[in-house]
Amino acid sequence: MTPAEVLETLVSIPSPSAQEAAIADWITAFLQDHGVAARRSGNNLWFEVRGGGRALPGHRVGEHEGRAPTSASLRAGSCASSCSVGRRGSEATGRSPLVHDRSGGPRLLLNSHLDTVPPCKGWESDPFQPQWRAERLYGLGSNDAKGCVAAMLCAAMALAEAGPFSGTAVFAFTAEEETGGQGISTILELLGPLDAALVGEPTNLQACGAQRGMLVLKCVAHGRSAHVAHANLADNAIHKAARDISKLAAMSFPGHPLLGATRAQVTQASGGLARNQVPDACEFFVDLRTTPNLDHQALVKELASHLESEVLIHSARYLPKATAVDQPILKAALKANGNKGPVGSHTTSDWAFLGDIPTVKIGPGDTHRSHQPNEYLTRSELDAGMSCYLNLILAYFEEAAKAPQDSAEACHAR
Repeated sequence: MTPAEVLETLVSIPSPSAQEAAIADWITAFLQDHGVAARRSGNNLWFEVRGGGRALPGHRVGEHEGRAPTSASLRAGSCASSCSVGRRGSEATGRSPLVHDRSGGPRLLLNSHLDTVPPCKGWESDPFQPQWRAERLYGLGSNDAKGCVAAMLCAAMALAEAGPFSGTAVFAFTAEEETGGQGISTILELLGPLDAALVGEPTNLQACGAQRGMLVLKCVAHGRSAHVAHANLADNAIHKAARDISKLAAMSFPGHPLLGATRAQVTQASGGLARNQVPDACEFFVDLRTTPNLDHQALVKELASHLESEVLIHSARYLPKATAVDQPILKAALKANGNKGPVGSHTTSDWAFLGDIPTVKIGPGDTHRSHQPNEYLTRSELDAGMSCYLNLILAYFEEAAKAPQDSAEACHAR
């Protein structure tokens, strides 16, 4: 199958969040046809491609554009961590699935998500029936992020043919990214030690070296109720909340070089029980898209010191992320994409759940097409994505080989 055919098939399989079983089944069967026995946990799946030697210095791969090569030397995921799957995994040693060989060089994670948001209004065609119009494939998820999945799958097929390299590429296609549910965070420990990661999201193949986090606060203004005719006996909670909302709108926080400033946005407010009663409570929600230079706990403490309302954390699990410019993974991404970046990403992704693993977010497509009607990806974007991922993998193993040994050991200890 060509990359375009792979993408067309993926788009034809509906996979709203928590309904990814069918698409995971198809990818599992696709890998089996190429001799790869992937591991599954729920609707998440993963497998490994291992090199047997050194990465080729300065090697760039372009000849595989437009096709998905078959693999003769892919290796299966950690359930058969030392089997040669060129013969469909028949040589598995029976080694424990949780034992990962660290002697073969660094381990690089390539992750993207299988789920999509539900289709919105405004589609000019069936969002689950992919359509080629000239060079564009229209369909739900084509851009976010099945194009990344297809490009990674085809890069995995090509990787074994790209020459010897020193390292292991761990491919993980995961569920419920759009809802923050049973996805990458539930299988991360099963993937073994990881030295770096790529997160596949539509970035126009720009290397995103920083990503905003998300901090959602529930603020409650407490007052004292009374009849409106006797308002002098009351303490109006809505008025108190309004003062706090005005303060929040005027607040500024230290900016980040790739992401800019953080602003507090009040997104919901409610209070009052009757039109003739002074309200004794009013609650409102505040959404802050944070930057890596801001600590969530410290930010909550600072806000609470300025507001009259009680400040409660509603959600703080999406932490902001950044990767230093001297990290091998960012150097490799810039080498592979023609030095496009580093840039900042204003949207959250599964990077938020990768801990301190040095990570770059990168993939074919445009983030502004995501969650929109008539979503599409072009054939040239897909082919460029496949080549970029393949070159990036090889470049990473080259860069990692140059990195200080103590840095590699620190990553393996995570």
